[in-house]
Parts: sequence; C-alpha cells; structure tokens
Amino acid sequence: MKGLRVILLAVLAMMLLVTAGCDPNNEKGTSGGSSASISGNSGASAGSAASSAGTGNAAKKMNIKVYYPDEQGMKLIAVKRTIKADGSNKYTEAMKSLLQGPKDKGQIAVIPKQAKLKSVKVKGDVAYVDFSQDLVKQFTGGSTGEEMLVGSIVNTLTEFSEIKKVQLLVEGKEIETLAGHMDLSSPIARMAGLLK
Repeated sequence: MKGLRVILLAVLAMMLLVTAGCDPNNEKGTSGGSSASISGNSGASAGSAASSAGTGNAAKKMNIKVYYPDEQGMKLIAVKRTIKADGSNKYTEAMKSLLQGPKDKGQIAVIPKQAKLKSVKVKGDVAYVDFSQDLVKQFTGGSTGEEMLVGSIVNTLTEFSEIKKVQLLVEGKEIETLAGHMDLSSPIARMAGLLK
C-alpha cells in the first residue's frame, strides 16, 4: 500500500512537470484547452499593440501658423491653419499650406503660383526648403517683395520650436539671392521684425 502511494505521487509529480513544461505561461492553472485561447488572446494583444504602434505614425491633425504679407506688403500676418501630418512630414505639410495662398481679405500671396515645392529636409535646427526654378524665374517683386517672400517661408517654418533657421534652395542648390536684394547664401533666422 505504501509503495502504491509512492508510485501514485511520483506519477502525479511527473504529470505536473509535463503539464508545466507544455504550458510555461499557465500561471493560473488552467487546462491545456484554455491555454490555447490565452495564447490566441496574447497574439491578438500583440496585433493590437502593433496596430497601435502603426497608428502612432499615422497622420494627426496639427494646428500651425503660416505667414502672408498684409495688403500694403509691409508686414506679415499670422494665419492659423490645420494640417494632417505625422512627425516627419509636418514641415512639408506646413509649406504646402503656405503655398495654397491666403484665404482671407487683407493678405496677399507673394510666392509665385508656378513655384513648386520639391522638398523640405531638416538637419539639426536648420530646415532646407527646395523649390523649382520658377521661384526665381517667376518672382516679380522688388526688395520689399523679396523680404516678404523669404520672411513668409522662414517665419512659417520657425514656428516649429526645433527649427531655428531656414536655407532656401532652388533645384537642390543654394542660391545667393532671389532678386538681388537679400543675401540668401546662408540659413536665415526668424524674421520677427516683419511680424504685424
């Protein structure tokens, strides 16, 4: 009788070891059938986590300011806009919003409609904004117009606290000036003196 009890205990111990080995996540002592559904749920949770992580990179609505010259072309007016952007393309979306032109009275467009935005890249605290050659070819303003055009781009991008300066490029290359009135050979800091 004593030997039978020892054998039964040994068999029970073996069964527990085998069960524990087959289901290492079985913390609540559920049967093997239930553990499959727990694993299934874990997979679903992992899937949800993955899709949540993906959603983190999805476009979000963001409030920004873009700048247009006033009717006299002497000061820049801040205009609130909402863009959809993720972390990496918010600068491009801000520039696209600026290029749409003003929608309210009392503001004028200064960037030529023919000028196409090619890219916006950020290195350190400098944003490099690349336009098609129409930015230069189609620009018709004088010294004030040039200052307003550059100021609208620079002040729009320096609304983002991490951007301290903006370098204008045309067809991927640095330009010395737009129309001979401003030195654009190096990055330009925020032009706060132009703000209304």
